[in-house]
Amino acid sequence: MNEPDRSARIELRQWRQFVAVAEELHFGRAAQRLHMTQPPLTQAIAGLEQALGTRLFERTRRHVALSPAGAALLPEVREVLARAATLPRLARAAAQGEVGQVRLAFVSTAGFELLPRWVPAWRAAAPGVHLELIEATGDVQLALLERGEVDAGLMLLASGLPSPGLAQLRVASEPLLLALPEQHPLAEAGAPALAQVLAEPLVIFPRRIAPGLHDAIFALYQAAGRAPVVVQEAIQMQTIVNLVSAGLGLAWVPRSVQQFRRPGVVYRAMAGAGRPRVPGCETRLVWPEGEPGPALARFLQFVRAQV
Repeated sequence: MNEPDRSARIELRQWRQFVAVAEELHFGRAAQRLHMTQPPLTQAIAGLEQALGTRLFERTRRHVALSPAGAALLPEVREVLARAATLPRLARAAAQGEVGQVRLAFVSTAGFELLPRWVPAWRAAAPGVHLELIEATGDVQLALLERGEVDAGLMLLASGLPSPGLAQLRVASEPLLLALPEQHPLAEAGAPALAQVLAEPLVIFPRRIAPGLHDAIFALYQAAGRAPVVVQEAIQMQTIVNLVSAGLGLAWVPRSVQQFRRPGVVYRAMAGAGRPRVPGCETRLVWPEGEPGPALARFLQFVRAQV
């Protein structure tokens, strides 16, 4: 054979012709199967061999057989053609959000109640769309969204405060509870009064993690004429609860954190509905404004049905 034509592009049509001849081992029958005449088919196979730089068939006047190169290529070419045949269906499925991926960032509190419900339901509803879960605090989520490294995020915000510059959907609303060391005197009360709590040392998350919620908690103290006595900051709610268990102080946590059963910690709702009122918090699904891609659009539809 001559040197292969490195610039030649081999088309799927040529591979289909190769498979037809390989399966029929007869150019005339292969041409009939392909609804073409024999001379163009013979020329097409010769061109394919020229492009590859090797013979695919051994020919005589009465006999056609696969060469070693042709025999090696045949199963691979069949697989390529089979995969190519699925591409139109795959494209339609992707356009309808039936296949693809959704990269979802989430704060740790979403892992207590929301995600354990959602993930199995999503897998049943959209088995072709992989849901990639990425645990991240709110500040990290905003950076990931800005860089396009996640498609959506579950963030924790103070009730009624908007999320910054993003499309959003409220998916959960819950009160803040007080997490106390089990041996703390206030743990014996069914529902402590706010005035009893304000002077206690406080364990809280850094403001950058959830500015709105952090500010709402501080505003609660300021409205009562007090300043929070912050003794320790921690990023994850589980860490905050662990520090409470160690006796470092009290902590305000979303109600869903009760699912984290840490020995040595009890959770208490506040007494009454006096003033100032303890703020609530919301978990919101946020995503970039504009038209979402098909997979994300389907996920948003799923979430709306859940809430």
